[in-house]
Amino acid sequence: MTYEEARAFIDDTARYGAVLGLDSVTELMRRLGNPQDELKFVHIAGTNGKGSTLAYISTILKEAGYRVGRYISPTISSYRERIQVGEKYITREGVARLTEQIREACEKMVNDGFSHPTTFEVETAMAFLWFREAACDIVVLECGMGGLTDATNVVRNTLVSVFTEIGMDHMGFLGNTVEEIAQVKAGIIKPGSMAVSAVQVPEVREVLMKTCEEKHARFREVCKEEIRDVRYGFEDQSFTYRGMKGLRPGLAGSWQIDNAALAVEAVLALGDCGFPVAEEQLRKGLQKTVWPGRFMTVARHPLFVVDGAHNRDAADRLRETLDLYFPDKRKIFIAGVLADKEYDYIMSRLAPLAARIITVMTPDNPRALPAESLAEDIRKYNDQVEAADTLRDAVRRARAYAGEEDLILAFGSLSYLGDLIREVRMYR
Repeated sequence: MTYEEARAFIDDTARYGAVLGLDSVTELMRRLGNPQDELKFVHIAGTNGKGSTLAYISTILKEAGYRVGRYISPTISSYRERIQVGEKYITREGVARLTEQIREACEKMVNDGFSHPTTFEVETAMAFLWFREAACDIVVLECGMGGLTDATNVVRNTLVSVFTEIGMDHMGFLGNTVEEIAQVKAGIIKPGSMAVSAVQVPEVREVLMKTCEEKHARFREVCKEEIRDVRYGFEDQSFTYRGMKGLRPGLAGSWQIDNAALAVEAVLALGDCGFPVAEEQLRKGLQKTVWPGRFMTVARHPLFVVDGAHNRDAADRLRETLDLYFPDKRKIFIAGVLADKEYDYIMSRLAPLAARIITVMTPDNPRALPAESLAEDIRKYNDQVEAADTLRDAVRRARAYAGEEDLILAFGSLSYLGDLIREVRMYR
């Protein structure tokens, strides 16, 4: 099987949809020798900040000398980005070879009367096989959707479960209240393990603590009062946490102080689980962290920033950051969203800030909202809006509208930002 044939097989599994539940992935992993049982995990769930928190934790662990696997979704720059060891992507040969092995297992499952595994289940299996081959010391694992019934929850050896801020997202799948959503996400907590949480609303905190009590798991959380001496800045930020002064997260965005504090808390918990990290390694790891698509600068003069704000909490954070960093800059927005997101709320928060808004349709995504439909919704909040035919057209228009000192911001679905970043760099 070639890499291209492997990708064609994986793309074809999209017809099996997104199925929550562990029956299929458990059977698939059994037929593949349960590679996940030979690995140790940091498992991350939450509504926003999962990717950034994963990046901080895994970069810190790498800086401490551990062999670290990363499993993420969605990706920005490459399909192979979703599976990494030591921040190096899985090879094309690895994708081809492991997919052939997985395809054979899938065919046998179907012949034996089981459902065909979904795309995410296939990719999760590939990740575990690759991490076992690489003899990873630890794997930092991001939930796809939810927690309890997410395919990643087939793992058993979770040392630390990490919970970023939990809010309202994927309501059709996870529940209609924040308590219901928290209950699903708390499903990744394993008996006798450690759970580490961001500052949560009381209803969510209660769910997490109760689950820990039921599973005899230890619970620790970010102490808001310990986050001190915060200095915000687009180019450089710093804070003190638990007596460690001048911690400098490598990612921009006002919310990154909270994500970095959560990562520090998780790393401290890992020290109690046999993975010690020296303070200097922690500091260097935080500062070296890179995470594509999260308030990321892709060009200057004019400043061009991209951010994957795609739900209400992320929109609130993005609005807060724009008000903090660029209150007086003239702003040109490019926006593209999925139809099943709360895009009206997102636009109500962000659209009034823009001098001009250009909408796009996320390419090759059946869930994408057409650019004209998004533009029509935005007109309720800002009538300086127009739809672009392509991402290239959107970049061209934004450049034409922006002056040297203005800000161009592209936001919304992460699934289109990688293509847009390439267009920006080609345009230059």
